[in-house]
Amino acid sequence: MALIKETDIIDTTTMKAITSAAIRCGLALLLLEGVNIPANAAISTVSIGDNFFSPSTLTINVNDRVRWTWTGFNPHSTTSNTGLWESGQHGNGFAFTNTFANAGSFPYHCTVHAGQTASITVVAPNNLPSISITSPAPSAVFSAPWTGAIGANTSDSDGSVLKVDFFAGATRLGTVSNPPAQLSFTVTNLAAGSYSLKAVATDNRGGTNTSTVVPVSVLTPGPIQLSSPVWTSPGTFQFSYTATPGLRYIVQRATDLGSWNPLATNAAANAQVSFTDPAAVQPIYFYSVTLAPNP
Repeated sequence: MALIKETDIIDTTTMKAITSAAIRCGLALLLLEGVNIPANAAISTVSIGDNFFSPSTLTINVNDRVRWTWTGFNPHSTTSNTGLWESGQHGNGFAFTNTFANAGSFPYHCTVHAGQTASITVVAPNNLPSISITSPAPSAVFSAPWTGAIGANTSDSDGSVLKVDFFAGATRLGTVSNPPAQLSFTVTNLAAGSYSLKAVATDNRGGTNTSTVVPVSVLTPGPIQLSSPVWTSPGTFQFSYTATPGLRYIVQRATDLGSWNPLATNAAANAQVSFTDPAAVQPIYFYSVTLAPNP
């Protein structure tokens, strides 16, 4: 960094004092270059002119720096209202830098001119919101068209979650605004196919986070056909039915065609399923198999 030269100073009445102070500041800034400052720290510049700071308000992050540069010919200062920093009174060409290690609001003023005030707001880094899909389970299978719920948990340690967007691949399914910590979103009439579900949470400072992807399948169910009825032993009846692997089926029994009692709900592992009723004690029973509704 170049030091201030005497030829940079126009006000000859204060040249010596300003030059000396400027050189000292230049040396201080050169020494400051050796200080360990976070790699992501930024430097913002504020101009000090005759009766103004520009910009008069500034928002920065913790560990960022502000560099004031003097542009007017009258002496000015940048002086913290709480004593956090003090540049002293200087003139055109001088520069002063301060690092802000803590969050908060920091008003300051010029000690020469009443009413020449400004402020700096320092904000802590934004902690991104958390988001996870709690249901359906990975690799869940549904019958087409799927109308069901996607459950999610979300939180934000340093603010609030403004919205959660739900996606199937790159297609946005919908949005829940100002969501509770535990929320549910309803999917409507999702056609047959393979989908990668995900949720994206956005917090009050614009930060976003994406959940782990949950793969699901939506299948077009095939016809259900019952076959191969047989009494395997007294009181034990067996039959087979066709199914779509991955989908769930309800097996029911009745002694007449008006009162059906559910016996089991099975997730089909194969296209042909064998079912055994070990309590078929009546001589005549009716059996039915229906597709279970989507959860």
